[in-house]
Parts: sequence; C-alpha cells; structure tokens
Amino acid sequence: MAGLVKAKKYDWKDSNLALFGSDTERNVKKASAETEPAWKGAGQAVGMQIWRIVKFKVTHWSKEEYGKFYNGDSYIILNTYKKPGEDALYYDVHFWIGQYSSQDEYGTAAYKTVELDTLLDDKPVQHREVMGHESTLFKSYFNTIELLEGGADTGFRHVKPEEYQPRLLHISGVRKNISVKERPLSKHSLDSGDVFILDLGLTIYQWNGKTCNKDEKYKAVQYTQQIKSERSGRCKVETLDEREISAGHEFYKSLPDEPLDKDEEEDDSSFVKSIFRLSDESGKMEFSLVSEGNFQRSVLDSNDVFIIDTGKAVFVWIGSGASESEKKNAMTYAHNYLMGTKHPLVPVTCLKQGDENKEFNAEF
Repeated sequence: MAGLVKAKKYDWKDSNLALFGSDTERNVKKASAETEPAWKGAGQAVGMQIWRIVKFKVTHWSKEEYGKFYNGDSYIILNTYKKPGEDALYYDVHFWIGQYSSQDEYGTAAYKTVELDTLLDDKPVQHREVMGHESTLFKSYFNTIELLEGGADTGFRHVKPEEYQPRLLHISGVRKNISVKERPLSKHSLDSGDVFILDLGLTIYQWNGKTCNKDEKYKAVQYTQQIKSERSGRCKVETLDEREISAGHEFYKSLPDEPLDKDEEEDDSSFVKSIFRLSDESGKMEFSLVSEGNFQRSVLDSNDVFIIDTGKAVFVWIGSGASESEKKNAMTYAHNYLMGTKHPLVPVTCLKQGDENKEFNAEF
C-alpha cells in the first residue's frame, strides 16, 4: 500500500468557484446546451433522471442504480412533475456532491446544472446537495438512499464474491426515510441504536443493535436478500443480535480496531439566522448583511438577490428585477459565503420571486 494517497474529504470546499461564476462559465447559450448528448429527452416527461460526472462528462446513471451514490462522485438529478390540475411541467434540478468528489467534478456538476436549467428555459428550481446533508426534498425521491465508498474510477461493480473487499453498511432511519451508508471498517463505527451489515463477499452478517427499530431490521433483511440474489445465492447470510453474541464472535473479529476520523464540522450553536443582499446597484457587486434574527419578508427587494441562511439550509432568492450579473453570481456568492461558516455543507436552493417553496415560506 506504499504510496497510496487518500482522497481529500470535501476537497471541493477549497474552491471559490471563480470560473463557475464568470461570464465564460455562466452565460451558457441554449444552443450549446442542445448539443450535449446527455440532455436528449431531459425534462420531456414526468419522472426522474440522474446523470453522473465522469472525467468532465455527463453520463447517464443506470435506473437500477437510482438511490445509490458513491462518495467519490458528483451527480445531477432532475425531477420533472406536474402540479394538480395543471398540464405544465415543473422541475427541480439538484447537483449532489460526494465527500471525496474533486473540485473538478463539483465544478463540472455545478456548471452542467446551469446548462440544463438553460435548456429548460430557466424553469427548474436549482439545488446543491452534499453527501450526508441532503435536503428533505431530495430524500423524498427515494425509498432508500445508499451512500457508498468508491466512484467512477474504482471499478466497484461486478466483483466476484470471493474477491470482494469487505465493507460495513450502516442502516438507519424510520419508515420510508431509511438510509444505507457505507462506514469505515472498524468496531468504532458500530452504534447500538442501528443495524449494520458486514459484507465479506461469501458471508454476510446482519448485526442488529440492541435498541434498533423494526424498520431498520426490515430494510436490512431486504438489502441482504438483494445482495444474495445478485450473487446467485453464492453467499450465506447470518443475522446477529448484539445482546446475544459474544465479543469473540467472527463478526467482531472481522472488524479492525481502527480509530475513526474526526468529523470536520465545528459546533455552530451560536449561529444567528441571517439575510444578505447581493447587489450591483452601485456599479460594482456588493454582498452585505441586511438582517439577523427573526426574518421579515419586507427586507426582500425585487431589484436584488438575497441569500437567506437558516443554519440548516440556505435559500438564494432572486428578485424579479435582479440584474443579469446578480443572477449569474447568486449561487457562487452563496457557495463562497458558506465556505466561511461552520456549516458549509448544508443544502442550497435557488428560488425565483413568485416561485417560493413551502420550506422558504415557513421561514417568514
């Protein structure tokens, strides 16, 4: 393993998105968007479409893999829908960033999201999603979200069971909001409140923590049976109860006693909700604080862009009279602002005046 360099977690955070926010990157022509092969048929019918960024290119993500996201990749997700009683199509477009996705992948996903938005006549609501910090809307698209190790260049599919690299999967949540997240292969990853699956290739252990819930158990059973089916039954599955197995069980022997990396996010308990104005009225782009604490809708001016930080999410509100420059730089300023906070990974949603969603309205 000498010479192996571990990918940097949240490497994309170090980028100020300078190119993404420039006229060269943001002033995407619709004609150019129409030449992108991946966008053929995008947003033409109700349903979901997902693409993965591979070496600066947008590639279709197999429908059988929908809900699976690899931490070394970035993805674009388009949800097309109709409102009750209407024939018009509406859109939400999300770009999702894995914790080991590179600056290049993140920049490409962000840029291509703008391109897709342009192709659909600026109708979509744009969202930025970060692995492990996904918005409620994003989570609602999938019965289960699987957050897995690897990426486009790791050859993670179609591995023979006997050659399988061990992995530990964490099953947590309630009802339909269940997530499956790959965790470091370590005893310290275990949590008595949840269910874990140790996949050794030919042997699969389902470890039920002593206080896990029935939904987590049920999802774990589904998942292990799916794995067994994919391997044509060439593996055995054993279900374990934390309260009944000894410390010398093979399950524990298969888990190294490796310490876990410290979470990078800092405590942000002193945070105060804030609203910032982005305006070029003076002749140059200015970003300034206009309100703190309880939000008042009256501070929003149709002539400018406002960035509303709730601590749990950021909304970029684009006034109907905002200039082209303000619109172009809105997401860039939101991204760069968040990089200086203690909660840089929260979801970001761009909303046009008059198209505010219920999450935004709930803050005012």
